Amino acid sequence: QVQLVESGGGLVQAGDSLRLSCQASGLTINWFAMGWIRQAPGKVREFVAAISWSGGRTSYADSAKGRFTISRDNVKQKVYLQMDRLRPEDTAVYYCAADSTRYSVETVGPNLQFDSWGQGTQVTVSS
Repeated sequence: QVQLVESGGGLVQAGDSLRLSCQASGLTINWFAMGWIRQAPGKVREFVAAISWSGGRTSYADSAKGRFTISRDNVKQKVYLQMDRLRPEDTAVYYCAADSTRYSVETVGPNLQFDSWGQGTQVTVSS
């Protein structure tokens, strides 16, 4: 199974940037689609972004398009989420997740079957 550890969260002001990192260990993530999901207080988990196993395809929630960028480094076993022009409504716990149920998935989106999750990192954006 894949173990995932997120880092990079924090308290920032509206308009600032943050870069979240996700370090994978255990099973290699090279063949798995990866994603970021967030959960705000009192709300259900929300898909943010996903990236194919090769890094060649990405998908974003409408709220993230144009502001967030997902990327991966399979050599380092890391996945990143660059978040720019942050807004107070981006405040949430951000989780890194892997879809290890299938190999070499290129078509990615909120329909991925994430089955491995990190513990989450808190992002707080003040107005």
